[in-house]
Amino acid sequence: MAAAHDARIANDLTLEGVVLRYGTFYGPGTHFVPGHSQYEDIRKRRMALAGNGDSVWSFVHVGDAAQAAVDALVGCEPGIYNVVDDDPAPIREWLPYFAKVIGAKPPRSFPLWLARLAVGPAMMAWATAFPGTSNAKARRKLGWQPQYPSWREGFPASLSKVGSSV
Repeated sequence: MAAAHDARIANDLTLEGVVLRYGTFYGPGTHFVPGHSQYEDIRKRRMALAGNGDSVWSFVHVGDAAQAAVDALVGCEPGIYNVVDDDPAPIREWLPYFAKVIGAKPPRSFPLWLARLAVGPAMMAWATAFPGTSNAKARRKLGWQPQYPSWREGFPASLSKVGSSV
């Protein structure tokens, strides 16, 4: 639905603008810091792998997202730009890694049929159907370079700044 809206806006010849489509935010002030939902759900093993964990997530550190907005304001051609790091990853990779970074036990794993019984369609999409996103256009046309090209460096770096056990 959001992609259709973005495309409609981008193709409206009476408008000229820039659409920044951000990946999943992490870093200060996000759900991925101590005391906030994703962090606590992962720490308490309430976020599990469904099936093979094939859903591919694209992350972006909030500082990198802010820099992309600044880069877009400085001047770029109208268009839609994906603001994500260079390393889209299936949930089966990033979720156990995040758990390890915060000193939590590995996530539980459930077969798809059982996960479908436990959560609604939106959660199943998060767990199984995200395709991942490329930042190539933002890098090329905005000149944007993320400070954290991968969540693999960004998770521990951002958590060490908020006093986690990294």
